[in-house]
Formats: sequence, structure tokens, C-alpha cells
Amino acid sequence: MAEFRTIFTIPVVQNKITIDSQLITLGSCFADVVGNQLKNNKIKIEVNPLGTLFNPLSIFKILSPDYQFADERLFVEHQKTWFHYDFHSQFFAQSKDVLRDNIDKHLKGLSTQLLHTDFLIITFGTAFIYKLLEYPAYVANCHKMPSKYFEKDLLSVKDICKSFAILYKQLKETNPNLRIVLTVSPVRHTKDGIPENQVSKSILRAACHYLTTDYSDVEYFPSYEIMMDDLRDYRFYKADLIHPNEVAEQYIFEKFTDTYFDEELKAFVAEWTQIKKRLSHRPFNEQSDAHQKFLNNLLSDLSRISSTVDVSDEIELVKERIAQK
Repeated sequence: MAEFRTIFTIPVVQNKITIDSQLITLGSCFADVVGNQLKNNKIKIEVNPLGTLFNPLSIFKILSPDYQFADERLFVEHQKTWFHYDFHSQFFAQSKDVLRDNIDKHLKGLSTQLLHTDFLIITFGTAFIYKLLEYPAYVANCHKMPSKYFEKDLLSVKDICKSFAILYKQLKETNPNLRIVLTVSPVRHTKDGIPENQVSKSILRAACHYLTTDYSDVEYFPSYEIMMDDLRDYRFYKADLIHPNEVAEQYIFEKFTDTYFDEELKAFVAEWTQIKKRLSHRPFNEQSDAHQKFLNNLLSDLSRISSTVDVSDEIELVKERIAQK
């Protein structure tokens, strides 16, 4: 029988994520999706700690140890709220000083985390970028300021690779064991136009190809190809026909775990999946002896894995449910 899907094999990676690995995800909104799935499986991870960033240069900029965010020209006030052109709108405050302190705190936190991180997962969303004309400087977010303030540009593969080379050297000087996983977001940036979105994604994909060729500890995970070529059907999109739906997100995540998790971590995730189902179980009679036995067995399993992962909240929850009898 003929195949109705394009199934492809993802190359085996030698350096696997273990239960002790520390990870950071950065980049587009798809970095949040993957990061939160990892976090929900008790992986030690920081999920997009500096907010959503779509283009590679903005991601590399804030990752650099040399980054200076305090330039007054990058702070902008809009409707009595302060923002910063290098950061997502989730970073805002009623005063410039409060915003500056908040950004500084998050940057210092990321800098410390990068010293001990095993895997840095970067998701590129678009190769389109906006230049603030009065600076001039590329920005990560226009914060709904008038379009006349900006000029839209398209990054080249050379732009991305050149900027990455500088960042790579800086990161490896402070953390020689760091491994970097690149991926292109499967989210379609249709506001740029369908043909333009394809051009953008092609540039990002080509840049990833050359970076993984040039650096032995930089790898590529094909989330974009899984969506475009394996799933390749609008039933795997949300109603907006732009974002992958939960089925697609889970499928891509399973491909990621198959590729990057070592056998011990795979076994743990399988066990944790069952424990999560038991945690969400709601019986007809919570006071019954059978359910109390169920809760005590669940508490025992949580206590057993507590030396490996942090399940303090789950243990407290089960204890509260036992105490209600």
C-alpha cells in the first residue's frame, strides 16, 4: 500500500540529555512550547527566560556577555508604560527604573545559568527584522510604535552565521561543555506574506545547515520539517492555521525525546507520565479505603523519585488529600 505521509529518519545524536542535564530554551513562541513540555516532565530547564524573541540577531544579542541593555535610546514609553526594544512586551513597567532593574535581574540570572547549562536550545522564528531608524539599531520588538520609526529588513545567511560565530566563541570560553541545539519554528509567519515566509524560513534553515557543518557541538533538530513534510496537513494546525495544534506539538516533542533523551531519562518520563495520570485522578468517593490506599501508594512512588527530581509540590498535594479523611 502506498504511503500517504513523508516519514523521515532523524540522525542519531551521540550526546544525550540525561536526567541530570540542565537546559535553557530561547527564541520564538515554539521555544515556549518545547520548553514547557520538558519542564512538565521534570527536566531541569529555564524556559525562554528573556521572553519571546523571533529573529536570530536579537537572540544572539542578549546572549552575549558584552550586551549593554541600558542605552537610553532603547527604552520606549507607550501609553504610560515603559518597554525595551530588545525585549518582548512581557517586560514592561510603569517606570523606566523599575523596568531597567527587572531586565538587569533576568540578564544576570541567564548569565549565571549559562555557566552550568548542558544544552542551549535556540528556536529561530523569522529572518525578518526591524531597524530603529533614529538609532540606528535592529530591534526585537516594535511595541506598537508608528511604522515610520522603523525599516523592515531581511537577514542573510551570512548575517546570521557571522553573528553566531562571535557569540559561540564567547559562550564556549565560559562553558566549554555547552552544546547548542538549533531548530526552526514550524509556526507560519503569514503576516509577512506566504511567499515571504518561505523565503524567511529558507534563510533560517540554510543558516542552521552551515552552523551545524562548521561547529561539531552545534546540532539541528528538524521541528520545521516534521511539521511541513511528515504531518503536512491542516488538521494538525490550530484554528488560525498558523500554529501547530496540541497533537502536532506532542508529536514533535516525542520525536525530540526519541532523538535526545538517553534510555534512563526515557524510562523516567514514561514512569512520570503514569504518575501524572494518577495525580489527576478524581474518584467518586475520596474518603473510601480504596482511594486512601491509592493515595498512599502514590505518595510512596513520589517519595521514591524525590531524590532524583523535585516533586515537593506533588508530595504536599497528596499529603493534603490524605489528611482530608
